[in-house]
Amino acid sequence: MRARPAGRSAHPVLPPVLRGWFGAVVGLAALVVVALGGLYAGDGEPSGVDRWIVPPTADSVRPPWRDVALALDFLGEPLGSVMLVLVVVTGCLALKRPRAAVLTVAGAGVSVGVATLLKHLVGRTIHGDANLSYPSGHTAFATALALAVAFLAAGRPGLGRAAGMALVLGAALVAGAAMGWAQVALGAHYPTDVLGGWCTALAVVPTTGWLLDRTADRGPGGREESRPRG
Repeated sequence: MRARPAGRSAHPVLPPVLRGWFGAVVGLAALVVVALGGLYAGDGEPSGVDRWIVPPTADSVRPPWRDVALALDFLGEPLGSVMLVLVVVTGCLALKRPRAAVLTVAGAGVSVGVATLLKHLVGRTIHGDANLSYPSGHTAFATALALAVAFLAAGRPGLGRAAGMALVLGAALVAGAAMGWAQVALGAHYPTDVLGGWCTALAVVPTTGWLLDRTADRGPGGREESRPRG
């Protein structure tokens, strides 16, 4: 009887059925991030698109919606983000998906790190030179976390490519839109900053997942090392 490779039971964080499609998504998202960064580099005023969507002021919303925006904003702050990550990681480990737990931490961390680096490279500001704004790190974090959870759900057996893609992109859109709305409503970011943060996560998280799968499969007990030698 043919032995089952030890790594075959490991669940990839990036569902194989979605990998081809997400190659295109990553490329398009990265292109948007670079294009917007080049377009708004060094600016300190909202663009025409930003003004058309909503004037960026510190009081765009009133209670009770302002309270909702503040609550969402807290979830993107250090304490709130750590709490969310711990909840998701605990869930992944309870489901025996250690790779998904690693992607949750790495995807969110790298997305925020890339967003922070881009802020200093692009130099776009809002409400003064001290407030770097492009891209939105809060939006990148929320989108990255949603992508990690959605990839876990999309890996369920029997879920087709179209349904899986709709699930992942839908989750990313909802999380990014919710956090992005809060950032714009509180006057912390321009709408185009939010789009840049959303696309940053769309470019970073699938790439991180692919690299994680490749590394795990090549490591001890992974698929590539567990092939019988003859």
